[in-house]
Amino acid sequence: MTSKPDADARLLGAHDLALAALGEITPASSVGPAAGYLIEEDGSVSLRFENRLAGYPGWYWTVTVAQVDDEDPTVLELELLPGDGALLAPDWVPWAERLAEYRAHQVELAEAAAAAGDESADDADDLDDDDVLDDDVLDDDELDDDDDDRAADILHAGDLDGVDIDELDESSDDDADALDADADEVDEEE
Repeated sequence: MTSKPDADARLLGAHDLALAALGEITPASSVGPAAGYLIEEDGSVSLRFENRLAGYPGWYWTVTVAQVDDEDPTVLELELLPGDGALLAPDWVPWAERLAEYRAHQVELAEAAAAAGDESADDADDLDDDDVLDDDVLDDDELDDDDDDRAADILHAGDLDGVDIDELDESSDDDADALDADADEVDEEE
């Protein structure tokens, strides 16, 4: 069994070097205070810093530094690594409990809206009919014969990836007519 070498004090104190290296790959606002270190088997030291990136709770910025002979410490690598338990999913909550929490929250929101009362109702009255678009459903009476062109635009919006669908339809009709004419000529020759 091999033992790890003692860490060099210069490596343990290389926080400025590590922060400068992190500054090259991430904003300074995403790096928190020092969060310890880990001595590697080869004598290098991995300095850890708290992570402030949203979406990565429990992760740490890790900068591995080393010193060769009597030279100044240098950065070997830097990475964002998960801490203990950072990759574990939260405890499972049954659907019935989640639904109950959701409904309770909806009741709270409704009560808050009722308490706000007339303020939100006045804001809703200020909206014009033009400001509100009802794109959820196209009724049959909205697509009259007068609006055939508009309906076609709504259904396929004219072109797809630079190809006008209507042009494709016309050319396919011409091709079909040409094929029919060729077939008629063959029939006449026989």
